[in-house]
Amino acid sequence: DIANMIYETCQSIITENKANKDFQNFEFELIRFTSMTSPFSEEEFESLTEQELTDKLYDIITSHYKEKAERNAALTYPVIKNVYENEGDKYERIVVPFTDGVKQLQVATNLKEAYETQGKSLARDFEKNITLAIIDENWKDHLRKMDDLKHSVQNASYEQKDPLLIYKFEAFELFKVTIDKVNREVLSFLFKGELPNREQTQISEAREQKREKLNLQKDEVQNSTQQAIANSRQQQQAPVETIVR
Repeated sequence: DIANMIYETCQSIITENKANKDFQNFEFELIRFTSMTSPFSEEEFESLTEQELTDKLYDIITSHYKEKAERNAALTYPVIKNVYENEGDKYERIVVPFTDGVKQLQVATNLKEAYETQGKSLARDFEKNITLAIIDENWKDHLRKMDDLKHSVQNASYEQKDPLLIYKFEAFELFKVTIDKVNREVLSFLFKGELPNREQTQISEAREQKREKLNLQKDEVQNSTQQAIANSRQQQQAPVETIVR
């Protein structure tokens, strides 16, 4: 559930930085995961309790996320409308790309439903797709760590400690870390995820073509230079004929 992810992430960020009295790191993490500046001043951060900060931050981030979801729906709806009205009989589901600047996710959605909800169903599918993808990726990593833990606790018996007890404790800590990581990565993509800019793609392709052209010109210059050097050497090595009169 996205609401729970937002609340737990707010609570985690507040708790860690409030305990360390590190307002600057709080600002950094907030920008890193939500692309938002701090809604609190440093004085408010120090004076308010963790619960007060968490509740206020949750309300602000939730409101910001709803606005972003509505904005994405508004941006995609004209395209969805055009496809549905002109080619709706050909397609049942469509794929819409989203990117956070690093990763790109292809979001599949029902064309008719997206049209009837004016793009809002696409936002829900976006949430589902990115959440499942990140959970799947992190769960595989978590299982590998659990397997490593299972082997490492075997040495506890040599220290006269209960391997099972240590395994349970360490496994619980690993699970908490995994959940926190999943929450933060999901929120980061949800807040940073945008539709790719077509103009930027065209510019990138144009630059690549230009670079290839420059490389060709450079090769031509190198080839002509090498040919000139070779000709010069041939002229130097050619026997000189002396004419005696």
